[in-house]
Amino acid sequence: MDDRERERIVARCERFVNSWSAPRDPAETFRALADRAGARLDVYGGGESVKRLEARVAELLGKEAAVLFPSGTMAQQVALRILCDRSGRPTVGFHPQCHLDVHEERGYEHLHRFHARPIGHRDRLLARADLDEVKEPLGALLLELPQRDLGGQLPTWRDLRAQTTWARRHGAALHLDGARLWQCRPFYRRPLPEIAALFDTVYVSLYKDLAGLGGCVLAGPEDVIEEARVWRVRHGGRLSTYEPMALSAERGLDEILPRMPTFVRKAREIGVALARVDGVEVVPDPPQVAMLHVHVRGELERLSDALFELAKERRTLIAGYFAPTALPRVQKTELSIGAASLDVPTAEIAELYAELVTRAAKRRRRAAKRAPAKRRR
Repeated sequence: MDDRERERIVARCERFVNSWSAPRDPAETFRALADRAGARLDVYGGGESVKRLEARVAELLGKEAAVLFPSGTMAQQVALRILCDRSGRPTVGFHPQCHLDVHEERGYEHLHRFHARPIGHRDRLLARADLDEVKEPLGALLLELPQRDLGGQLPTWRDLRAQTTWARRHGAALHLDGARLWQCRPFYRRPLPEIAALFDTVYVSLYKDLAGLGGCVLAGPEDVIEEARVWRVRHGGRLSTYEPMALSAERGLDEILPRMPTFVRKAREIGVALARVDGVEVVPDPPQVAMLHVHVRGELERLSDALFELAKERRTLIAGYFAPTALPRVQKTELSIGAASLDVPTAEIAELYAELVTRAAKRRRRAAKRAPAKRRR
């Protein structure tokens, strides 16, 4: 099955377990934004829509001020640059699977000459005990809540507090990669300002959970945010208008953020149901936020073919993709749970994953039977 055929199958699907796979109607999106638009379009970030969004996010996080950025890559580099400049230490500590290091071409190193200090083991959460291995002074400690590449795992509140206390005692500033921070409140059972208060600066995404048209917000002390505005210009991030980002983000705050506890509950239900399916494991077990990683037994090509075969028959896509793991016969996918996920009953999701494993195994057995005949020829 080639990529074009898979695209045609996805286009005909009516239900999506992974909310990121669900299509969005551009016309509906822009009509909704038009209804929210004011009398004047934002110009260079000085418009009412942007000011209102920045003030709103600052209040949601309990910070003095906030600034809208076009990307998290830019915002986090700027935050770390300011924090490290003020401490006089160019070294940043973070988990080995830190998004800045793994997914952003190490821009912090090439553009700002930071030194990275990976802390802990790449396949488990950073823990307070790992910090005792750090001997050099850190300008900043970056923590990610939740840890996306570990399936959305979170440290306990006690260990998180211990980590931030260690940083304070060692003179390191604290920055939170909170791209999906909106999901964390049910796990910690604490308001967002209490979580954000552990950190000097906090970055939150406006599109990963809130379905905004891109962008993010960096929040922190007023003087840091004012300096961040200068760095935004230096990075080429002063856009002629931020209006689509600001309006769509406010729509997400109004309509999606209040539903986040529902999405987290659905993720936990899915995790429990899939953990009972032979050949399937979930990480973490149980899920802690509105996302999880699903590990499925089967060979990559056969699982992928079975995935789209099922999607064609049931018009339901249960995963956006499968990617290899260290084990040749175990593949993984990431599920982000959102509004689209609620349309598929949890029991049916488990049934479809069980059928996926069965079909992939049948494909493998058929291929094994054909192999000797080919060798004889």
